[in-house]
Amino acid sequence: MAKSALLVMDVQRDVVAIADDGSGYLPRLRRAIDGARAAGITVIYVVLGLRPGDPEVSPRNRVMTNVVRAGLFTEGAPGTEIHDDVAPQQGDVVVTKRRGSAFSGSDLDLVLRARNIDSLVLTGIATSAVVLSTLWHAIDLDFDLTVLADACLDTDPEVHRMLIEKLFPQWADAVAVEDWIKAIAPR
Repeated sequence: MAKSALLVMDVQRDVVAIADDGSGYLPRLRRAIDGARAAGITVIYVVLGLRPGDPEVSPRNRVMTNVVRAGLFTEGAPGTEIHDDVAPQQGDVVVTKRRGSAFSGSDLDLVLRARNIDSLVLTGIATSAVVLSTLWHAIDLDFDLTVLADACLDTDPEVHRMLIEKLFPQWADAVAVEDWIKAIAPR
């Protein structure tokens, strides 16, 4: 049987302030986190953090340059902290990345290998950014993948829908939080 980890990606204060559409995203995500803990699934938070002065940001990288211009993701800034509604608990792992994918510039792969994890459950903001980028990276690393469709959020609902309904199911199980919780619930 696969050993799983729930990845909670980029659910940082500034990101939630930009993307939360009032649809109950944070309570659904909290339900997924609580369900994972109850089932003994490792919960790993992934945050984007840039060093002061942004030495890891190339002017050739449009996305990261725009992030810096917007004043987002500087390590230690209050907006870079994980949102209080889904904050980590004792025993959870927090990984800092430097780019879009949860694997880019982080020690996520090391943490997963150390725990013998071979199955990932993806959640986060934004579906078209960290979730998509991490999914592609994880495919190349041969992880079994699940995407919690309603525990992902994007500023563009149509892009979110297209990814969840058309693209992700080609490589991962795309399921609702409640269906996933039923499937993992201890018997």
